[in-house]
Amino acid sequence: MYVRPASSLKREIKEIVIADIVLTIAFSFTLLGGIENLTGYSALMNLLLFIPISAVGVTLSFVLHELMHKFVAQRYGAIAGFQSSRSGLLITIATGLFGFLLGIPGATMIYADRFTKRQNGIVSLAGPATNFVVFLAFLAIRVFGNPTGYLLELVSIVMFISILLAFFNMLPIMPLDGSKVLAWNPYVYFATMGVIFILTLLFTAISLTEIILMFIIALIFSMFYRTML
Repeated sequence: MYVRPASSLKREIKEIVIADIVLTIAFSFTLLGGIENLTGYSALMNLLLFIPISAVGVTLSFVLHELMHKFVAQRYGAIAGFQSSRSGLLITIATGLFGFLLGIPGATMIYADRFTKRQNGIVSLAGPATNFVVFLAFLAIRVFGNPTGYLLELVSIVMFISILLAFFNMLPIMPLDGSKVLAWNPYVYFATMGVIFILTLLFTAISLTEIILMFIIALIFSMFYRTML
């Protein structure tokens, strides 16, 4: 499927850790409205409070998403590994500093001589499905655990990140996961996307303008994807 050779495990771990850190910092700045709002002692304290929350949310959503792609692909006999993008990392941190996030630090690359449309669809679905499971787990904590204060903030943000990441990746635009799931099985795609879309509307208060912006971001990502990795 791809022409680049797989990287070593040590390098892969390093790259996904760097991507996780960069995305965590960028998301923390985004939550606070960008670097322009970080003036004064209280703003810096808020940043320090948000970074651990973002770290949990990003790691459980982004890292597990990518690892699940890798593990499922390996189950089908493919070679798979996460590969970061220098330009993508720069874009991620730069947009976060300005208060909006274009999170494209890298992706799981899959190398296989033969990969059926069904296998590709299942591997692609594994990422958003993982986000969905994380969302449900933290929804259960929120409903049955009755968290308060800082813990409630953490639970809410993990839910927000996980379901929004699932929604974005299920958009039917190459090379996002949704395009491959749709090519494999439209019924699975629309059923999955329907549930994720409803949950996204219910738990993120996303607007039509923001949905359109996500489509635009996905199109930009599609245009520059092969040159960024």
